Amino acid sequence: MSSDQTIINIDSIEKKSDSKQSKSDVTLTINAKEITAPATLSVIQALWHAGYPRVKGVGCLDGVCGSCRVMVRRADESELTMELGCQLLVEEGMSVFFSVFDTPSRHSYKLSEIDTSWDVQTEFHRIFPEAEQCRHCNGCNKACPKGIDVEGGVDLAVKGRFREAGEKFIDCVMCNLCMTGCPEYIDPNHVGLFSRRVTGYFHTRPSNLINQLEAIRTGELSVVTHAVDTQSSDLEEGQS
Repeated sequence: MSSDQTIINIDSIEKKSDSKQSKSDVTLTINAKEITAPATLSVIQALWHAGYPRVKGVGCLDGVCGSCRVMVRRADESELTMELGCQLLVEEGMSVFFSVFDTPSRHSYKLSEIDTSWDVQTEFHRIFPEAEQCRHCNGCNKACPKGIDVEGGVDLAVKGRFREAGEKFIDCVMCNLCMTGCPEYIDPNHVGLFSRRVTGYFHTRPSNLINQLEAIRTGELSVVTHAVDTQSSDLEEGQS
């Protein structure tokens, strides 16, 4: 999902008609507006059931596009959770708020400008310099509606293990919620996207090799090189 995609905003939509309540219905609030709908419906379907018109061309309704991100507080609970409105079933007393905010990424790059796979790790730290400053606060994991180990994926990318990092983000829908939960402004979902892209583009080298290169870069592993006297070598070959 791009940061400029259309976001569902029910505050700008007028309700067309009231729906009659049945015994199987639950009552909840969506953006502080009371809604009545069957408990078998998702948040998006509950809006339609309550009379709010459908908006064509917005959203996938299948948990793929990430445009229906919502904050949820369930009845008798104080904790807020992050969900996708197309997948979340309504509950009695639930409070739902659609998250409408701008989350532009501050990172840009072109894979064509990275010469070889040997340069990927260096370029990653240039593009995402704050990734190494991860506080391991678990904020991105709590914000993710898909249950992805976002923090673990970022950690793998920092270590140069891009293939493994990319696999962590397979279910990412780019809803950008992890960006809002990161105090270091890492843009974790874009770290995951970068990891998947470079893995496919360069067929990134084995992680054990990348780990050694990363250790050399950070100074944890020192490499001692010796100059070779080519003239002596040639002389020895001639004498043998």
